[in-house]
Amino acid sequence: MRKTVWGLLLASGLFAGEFENAMQAYKNGSFIEALNGFYILAKNGDAKAQYNVGLMYAQGQGAKADLHKAMEWYEKAAKQDIAKAQYNLAQIYHKLGDSQDHAYEKAKYWYEKAAQQGIAQAYNNLGALYLEGKGIAQDEKKALEQFKIAAEKGDANAQLNAAILYLEGKGTPVDKMKAYEYFKKALQGGKTEAQSYLDALCKESSWVCQQ
Repeated sequence: MRKTVWGLLLASGLFAGEFENAMQAYKNGSFIEALNGFYILAKNGDAKAQYNVGLMYAQGQGAKADLHKAMEWYEKAAKQDIAKAQYNLAQIYHKLGDSQDHAYEKAKYWYEKAAQQGIAQAYNNLGALYLEGKGIAQDEKKALEQFKIAAEKGDANAQLNAAILYLEGKGTPVDKMKAYEYFKKALQGGKTEAQSYLDALCKESSWVCQQ
């Protein structure tokens, strides 16, 4: 999975002034003041403030890090269609995995919500669940489909994952040309481990790298 640290969401709505005050406190490093400001708005139902409270609890800013509270506030924001909250909540459930009942199923649910709003990493992580058979029946073909969607959105992790499946013939017949193309994209996207795959591929099937 990709580890993503999302920034705070910016103000909107009726309480923009109070929101901006909390945001300015955050920028100034006054995390307790910022958390208090966001918390008041969050309790009144402001979805972006709820996300920000969740993020600050997750990162231990303004209060001791508290994963339970982070999840609580992420879920409130997620239910109001804040895509970043949906993704972060899914990622936490994914990491909890076997340690919590139905964690993988909940991860899948929230990844799907985040994916519907265009978050590329959510597609990639859905692919990982399908590939591993976590919270859902294992399905390598569907895993590849999810990786390809994320890959086309520029997610380097997904590009690497898709390349490996094409190389190994999982969920698809072996296709070294497509594997090569995805490995190149992943490398350009900063996935340095793609280079070792490319080197091995070019050594084994030099014709691929001469295209």
